[in-house]
Amino acid sequence: MTVTAEDLTRQATEFLASHDPASTDRLEFLRARFDAGLAWIHFPAGLGGQNAPRALQSVVDIVFTEAGAPDNNPRRIGIGLGMAAPTILAFGTPEQRERFLRPLWTGEEVWCQLFSEPGAGSDLAALGTRAVRDGDDWIVTGQKVWTSGAHESQWAILVTRTDPDVPKHQGMTYFLCDMTAPGVEVRPLRQITGEAEFNEVFLTDVRIPDTQRLGAVGEGWKVAQTTLMNERVAIGGYVQPREGGLIGIVAKTWRERPELRTPELRDRLVRHWVEAETLRLAGTRLRQQLAVGAPGPEGSAMKVAFSELNQALTGLEVELLGEEGLAYDDWTFRRPAIVDFTGREAGYRYLRAKGNSIEGGTSEVLRNIIAERVLGLPSEPRVDKDVAWKDLPR
Repeated sequence: MTVTAEDLTRQATEFLASHDPASTDRLEFLRARFDAGLAWIHFPAGLGGQNAPRALQSVVDIVFTEAGAPDNNPRRIGIGLGMAAPTILAFGTPEQRERFLRPLWTGEEVWCQLFSEPGAGSDLAALGTRAVRDGDDWIVTGQKVWTSGAHESQWAILVTRTDPDVPKHQGMTYFLCDMTAPGVEVRPLRQITGEAEFNEVFLTDVRIPDTQRLGAVGEGWKVAQTTLMNERVAIGGYVQPREGGLIGIVAKTWRERPELRTPELRDRLVRHWVEAETLRLAGTRLRQQLAVGAPGPEGSAMKVAFSELNQALTGLEVELLGEEGLAYDDWTFRRPAIVDFTGREAGYRYLRAKGNSIEGGTSEVLRNIIAERVLGLPSEPRVDKDVAWKDLPR
């Protein structure tokens, strides 16, 4: 039976009647919402959803928001929601789905992503972190880098090298890694902003049960592609309201500070406003496509456009503010749980936006994906495609 918007509105209203947000413990409320199938409604029954169309998620969210219900702090658990959850749903065993999805959605367990390495950033398939079978376990040793939120995470999605004797894309295996396990060490990476939201993670003889393997042995690249496609949609496909995000901040300054205006800055602001609106509408279309299927390579285009626009807008804001734009309020070293673009000043936004074209896939790699998988252009020559990983030059 197809679930309708009316069905979901009724269910959410009935749920709120028996779970008063004002008097129910926050975690208890979120757990009950998940169990009622009112979390992510497109997920299967019993896993927080009702197999309902993804496009109807907003129907449920509006009812809960208007009632003042607590949310699951999606900015803090974005990697879990946007990357780990869809991958576990696609490749996880029934036991893995049952174990991980509920505490992931409620925010009881925060997730991070152990993909990039010092020698395998843009070329993820070249990674060298080894996982060696030892009975019912795997012993993992290696180093990961640029890991957002690792210092606050209980679990990680992890890609490893399990067979060095085959070409690089074929010898990878994907795991769910307990970040509290012996041998896992998280070190901060201080960024140009003074903060350390990123980390490097060292894995030294970390023992991972085979029950925490996601997908078949040697199919880690296939599983990772699901994660990466969802990651790019999560980063670049978020739909802002008109003049939401950075364009709204710059436009507000323009309107309130006429003494800062010049014809050249006005021209740039108008062009970026049009770009932001185009990106917003494209994001709406991408979300509509996502509602009827899995994310495709189009998410890469959104990610590239998002990164370039953010960097252009933060540069424009600094120039618009003149000397004020050069000020930086606080270089104190800290390890934040989330990135706050709107709660800091222009200097912070300008510096932090530099990372947008690196995180979640570099713009150079994403342009190759767009060229080959969206536009159908010939692939670049790859002489290492059929060479065993162990024979690749390093």
